[in-house]
Amino acid sequence: MASSMRSLFSDHSRYVESFRRFLSSSTEHQCMQEFMDQKLPGIIARIGDTKSEIKILSIGGGAGEIDLQILSKVQAQYPGIHINNEVVEPSGEQIAKYKELVAKTSNLENIKFVWHKETSSEYQNRITGKKEIQKWDFIHMIQMLYYVKDIPATLKFFHSLLATNAKILIILVSGTSGWDKLWKKYRSRLPQYDLCQYVTSSDLSQMLDKLGIKYECYDLMSTMDISDCFIDGNENGDLLWDFLTETCNFNTTAPPDLKAEIMKDLQESEFSIKKEGKVLFNNSLSFIVVEA
Repeated sequence: MASSMRSLFSDHSRYVESFRRFLSSSTEHQCMQEFMDQKLPGIIARIGDTKSEIKILSIGGGAGEIDLQILSKVQAQYPGIHINNEVVEPSGEQIAKYKELVAKTSNLENIKFVWHKETSSEYQNRITGKKEIQKWDFIHMIQMLYYVKDIPATLKFFHSLLATNAKILIILVSGTSGWDKLWKKYRSRLPQYDLCQYVTSSDLSQMLDKLGIKYECYDLMSTMDISDCFIDGNENGDLLWDFLTETCNFNTTAPPDLKAEIMKDLQESEFSIKKEGKVLFNNSLSFIVVEA
């Protein structure tokens, strides 16, 4: 590996911008929206039974767009019931955006929001020391398990926090996605970053099976338009390269042979589909629902 290659996570502003380009080039949020509309109502159908308050814990809530979609489904299922929504999010920048979103969103009167600026492991350490541990009716972890060091321990801990009829919703990339193939083939040749793991739903299923935890898994197709990655000097393409490889300035720092190899692979059918002149990377997502 060329010494000039470094992890994308070493440059926060570059990471934020490449992530923004990923969201605008992919159907990630539309895919999540589809799941929230079609599947979530059935999943949360009993979480608030006989309860005067519904307690929801968001782990890695980000800027809150998906959180508010989830909350609107809970409100529709349990009209008028008070909801206590606590958010664990390490980025102060993301929390500020979340608060702005809440401030300009209507119909949130029956929801109490509390934000904790900490990682999931910091939350775990803080809670473990308490005599009385809060139980939750719904916990969700959206695209955040990549940033957890000990995933099985994290799953076991949050599973222990579930109240009666409660569920955990985990969203992460599918084991059938292009990410799975990309990570397995190239991880040893790309910069390693100890705060980020290459994990897909296939890995997670094995962990849950080993822990003896019951779950269901739903896969939904999502794509990411990477056509710009094949245009020399295209800024959007450069940022998408960074996101795909988790490498800062991949296009200018990667060895030519590595870049050529990945570029060839990304156009193969196991990674992407070609449609109407575009190259669409397989960004399929898995929605894993864990039961109490």
